[in-house]
Amino acid sequence: MSTLPSDPKTLIDAYGPHLAFMSGERVDTGTEPEKLVKTHCCFCGQQCGIQLKVKGNEVIGFEPWYDFPFNKGMLCPKGVKRYLQGSHPDRLLKALRRDPSSPTGFSEMRYDEAIARISGEINRIQTEYGNDAFALLSGASLTTEKTYLMGKFARMCLRTRYIDYNGRLCMVSAGAGNKKAFGIDRAANPWSDIQNAEVVWISGSNVAECAPITTNYVWQARENGAKIVVVDPRITPIARTANLYLPVKPGRDIALFHGILHLMIENDWLDHDFIENHTVGFDAVAANVREWTPKRTAEVTGISESSIRQAAELWGRARTSYLMHARGIEHSSHGVQNVLGAINIVLASGRIGRPNCGYGTITGQANGQGGREHGQKAEQLPGMRDIDDPEHRAYIASVWGMNPDDLPHAGVDAYEIFRKIDRGEIKGLLSICFNPKVSLPDSGLVARALDKLEFYVAIDFFLNETAFHADVVLPGSLQEEDEGVVTQIEGRVIKINKAVDCPGETREDWRIIQDIAAGVGRPQGFTFTSPREIFDELRVASKGYIADYSGITYEKIERQYGVCWPCPSDDHPGTPRLFEPGSWNPIAKGAGPFYFPDGRARFNVTTYTPPTEDVDDEYPVILTTGRVVSQFLSGTQTRRIGPLVEQYPEPRLEMHPRLAEKYGFRDGEPVIVESRRDSITLRAQIVKTIRPDTVFVPYHWAGKQSINRLTISAQDPISKIPEYKACAVRLKKESVAGSG
Repeated sequence: MSTLPSDPKTLIDAYGPHLAFMSGERVDTGTEPEKLVKTHCCFCGQQCGIQLKVKGNEVIGFEPWYDFPFNKGMLCPKGVKRYLQGSHPDRLLKALRRDPSSPTGFSEMRYDEAIARISGEINRIQTEYGNDAFALLSGASLTTEKTYLMGKFARMCLRTRYIDYNGRLCMVSAGAGNKKAFGIDRAANPWSDIQNAEVVWISGSNVAECAPITTNYVWQARENGAKIVVVDPRITPIARTANLYLPVKPGRDIALFHGILHLMIENDWLDHDFIENHTVGFDAVAANVREWTPKRTAEVTGISESSIRQAAELWGRARTSYLMHARGIEHSSHGVQNVLGAINIVLASGRIGRPNCGYGTITGQANGQGGREHGQKAEQLPGMRDIDDPEHRAYIASVWGMNPDDLPHAGVDAYEIFRKIDRGEIKGLLSICFNPKVSLPDSGLVARALDKLEFYVAIDFFLNETAFHADVVLPGSLQEEDEGVVTQIEGRVIKINKAVDCPGETREDWRIIQDIAAGVGRPQGFTFTSPREIFDELRVASKGYIADYSGITYEKIERQYGVCWPCPSDDHPGTPRLFEPGSWNPIAKGAGPFYFPDGRARFNVTTYTPPTEDVDDEYPVILTTGRVVSQFLSGTQTRRIGPLVEQYPEPRLEMHPRLAEKYGFRDGEPVIVESRRDSITLRAQIVKTIRPDTVFVPYHWAGKQSINRLTISAQDPISKIPEYKACAVRLKKESVAGSG
């Protein structure tokens, strides 16, 4: 069997312009760099290796880093152009104060004056209303050292229970489902296992646009003979070359997994030995899916019976397989149920914990994995410890040198923090690298809540839309202006290397947090002099539990091109593939490969429920949202990079020709989209690659172009992730609305 050429240029020449996003070609700026710095891309969770070209104190371009094993020099458009943001005229170089008399609404202030103001307001609010009256919102694009410090700052310095992070909008359903089934929250396999799997199943992930380098792993699998199954309401680029495409109706994924497991049981496509010896709970799950016949599954999901049977046979009869999923099944009011349904068909097959057999959750943000491991989640302490477990509290308190009784208990999720602000329970807020006014659903509530705060401070390197509500803005650091670690899509801890110094009066984010700790008069535990010192404490704080980093050092990361956790000792190589017999496991302690005391994985009974807001006569169309390849998250960075804006300059309303014909819409025509919360006007983009009952809008834009003005704030009861992927809307011609 032939394989795809490994050289990016040859790949593009051989397979055409649709592969151009994989280009790793050099960018010639006409200026010779003084040095090349090996580091990683600042955007998605793949964290592709890249070499930044530096001259003076400026990043002037990039070179591919062919030796880094994950991407081998390949980059998507965002990676190719990411260096352009550093010298952007919008870059914040000084602290700002709110100033209504200024044309911009802000005027500059000295950094030390800003720290004094912030510290004074924190002390005032907490003295007047109590410690929990001040909240923190952090980011999953920060290095792990910074996320660790943010959790420590909230709980040890400010003694507030209210801290959460924007990973709440990304990976938490996957994390909760993984913990319920496996006892651990991490992708189970290295991506290299994809390439030799017989079947690759992709649910709810537009891989080609949201995780482009992963596309190459899927293509390599296909070239090696794999059958590719793609489940999505849209025929995404990866679906166009799939062996089987399943056009699921948004919000019905759990029904599909029920139907697949039903057929696996009916045809005895099960690994009975694995189920008997390594799992619990199968009989209850089997009883639960008994009624999910192909007919019923087809009626609920909108997928034909024949396709459902074909998918079940491909999956059930395979000898090796790899299932991966992303936000398409996780951004749901029953996202955890969807994830558990996916895991159930993996466990029933027994194809996990060995080469070329596994399961992966596609991480969204730069440090989406590391950002949820070490303490900035509302309910978690470092090492994935439980904040309400007495032993866990005692251990972390001993590392931090404080009384366990002084550690706050679990707080609430990011959206609930805004509800508490809206109700007047939280009076002050600090956010860092988070733009909730664009990224949270029903964003009108977010804007209203921000204006109710007595004091709000934002830390960022650009003045994002949320920061316009701030009383003080502090200029933070870009990724290339600091060092530290992040954990990428495979669970591989990698090193971000500093390329340039912070310009102007900007500061590394960890220095800013420590300056505030000193300003409020509680500097104990916040006198680190480098990220390495923070990381060394994190290693101790994580030791002995699930997310054990204690055997990881900066030097080991550089030497091995990353270290997959858990890594419990200096001589341990790390754990690229979870659940292999005999692998280190502090929970099972030899009883078995899964992270429960008995070493067995859990089947979980899951219940189908439709989206919280289903279609009806008044709002008859399903709205789903997602990303495009040239933009990222709330667009704070990518909307400032000219070539990326040119590639996709505005959000469009993607719809099927049948839907467009029903309403009389033409391609490019303005269309009003209304939900029960708000309305926006977007240009129609008529395509045949979407279900006729569904419209799609990317969510990277702000203001009048922000689709999250329409989305619903319903949340999964376990993970608290919002339901971005399904809400009900109606469509109107602009002239119709204007005539009323």
